[in-house]
Amino acid sequence: MNRRTEIMRRIFARVRLEPCEALGTPCWLWQGPRSGSGYKGHEAPKKGRGHGYGRMSLDGQTVAVHIVMWVCEHGYLPGKKQLDHLCPNRHCCNPAHLDPVSHLTNQKRRAARQAQALAVAQLSPPA
Repeated sequence: MNRRTEIMRRIFARVRLEPCEALGTPCWLWQGPRSGSGYKGHEAPKKGRGHGYGRMSLDGQTVAVHIVMWVCEHGYLPGKKQLDHLCPNRHCCNPAHLDPVSHLTNQKRRAARQAQALAVAQLSPPA
């Protein structure tokens, strides 16, 4: 078994598929440890910058699972690029749901998603 196959096997052992209507392909939800939370994969992570992304150990280093999946599928991430989740789920590591973009583009998209979520919340009747 080659290295890429072994890494993907390790990741898929901790992934749960969930439908994603927005993109038409399932989210691959990481069920293992997550960044910045101190929680296990089944517990809710804290909110904020960097919290909630899937993490795993690879060659003694802690790495982001979605980046590892991107590299396995597409090769190295170009310099000065970040992976933007096209689906609304930080736990997703499906490479089809990731888009390499500049930091500025990533921030603009995040702000647009937050504004849209706020607008929807304001239109929704209280429970």
